[in-house]
Amino acid sequence: MNYPFVSIHPDARIGKNVKIDPFVTIHGDVEIGDETWIGSNVTIMDGARIGSHCRVFPGAVISAIPQDLKFSGEKTTVEIGDHVTIRECVTLNRGTVDRMTTKIGSHSLIMAYSHVAHDCLVGEHCILANAVNMAGHVVVDDYAIIGGMTAVHQFTHIGSHVMISGGSLVRKDIPPFVKAGREPLAYVGVNSIGLRRRGFSNERINQIQEVYRVLYLSGLNTTKALQKIEAELPATPERDEIMMFVQNARRGIMRGYGSEE
Repeated sequence: MNYPFVSIHPDARIGKNVKIDPFVTIHGDVEIGDETWIGSNVTIMDGARIGSHCRVFPGAVISAIPQDLKFSGEKTTVEIGDHVTIRECVTLNRGTVDRMTTKIGSHSLIMAYSHVAHDCLVGEHCILANAVNMAGHVVVDDYAIIGGMTAVHQFTHIGSHVMISGGSLVRKDIPPFVKAGREPLAYVGVNSIGLRRRGFSNERINQIQEVYRVLYLSGLNTTKALQKIEAELPATPERDEIMMFVQNARRGIMRGYGSEE
């Protein structure tokens, strides 16, 4: 296929019906899946693995080396799933020896001027609004929505179905199914609207709310709250997901609104 006014390394592996606009640069160790569109002035560097039916808007830079002084040239990747939209001027850095990759899950939307640093793992159906900035080694689970201008500290974990208010500073792990807002960032309720949109019944949402009433509103510390949840609330997949998340939180979980640090 003839791509006018572009620079494509002969070793790049380009799928079927890929549309590449003028002034794109594609390096050699690159894979692009079928039916993907690459907008003008995009740079795709070694290690990029882009799925099918993706859209990459002008000015994005995918798979540049990490902004990590410990990086020593190891061969790493950026892996982008299918049906992903990468908007204008997004930067996605490839991994380091820690995880060897940075991942964006299928059906996700990364809005303009966002940055996803090395070794971040972003799940499926996630939305990063404009100018979200993620430091290295962050994990974002499926269906999370991060508001614009949010800064995410390295090594934090954001749970599934979370909604984070725009302009937030994420310094602690955020457990699944919740809304996070205010400053310092705090629990402000269960993301019930988002859960209903994704097919959660009122009964399941009420069970999630009961878990968080104990965890954040009972006055118990985290250890005692988890013991009470396990002893008194019925076992459900959501209850167990929350408990497992909190027990494994490397940086501790965000505070409840009005609680002491």
